[in-house]
Amino acid sequence: MNPILAILKEHNVSDTQINELFQTLTENPLMAMGTIGQLGIPPEKLQQLMALVMQNPALIKEAVEELGLDFSKVEAAKAQLQQ
Repeated sequence: MNPILAILKEHNVSDTQINELFQTLTENPLMAMGTIGQLGIPPEKLQQLMALVMQNPALIKEAVEELGLDFSKVEAAKAQLQQ
């Protein structure tokens, strides 16, 4: 299992919440940050999660694909943020 998904499940984040989070990520990455804060994950685990993503950004792609979502939307959202 993808480490991002494993951390979320470890903190009792439901499959529905995980899917909603990644759906938000594909549509609006800035909103996803707010959603992550509402999941009730302890700050030290959030730091661990962010460190994982910073060290290996491909984990996001793997998680999106594992959830069956469209990664091209993540890329499009990322490009929009960089403009």
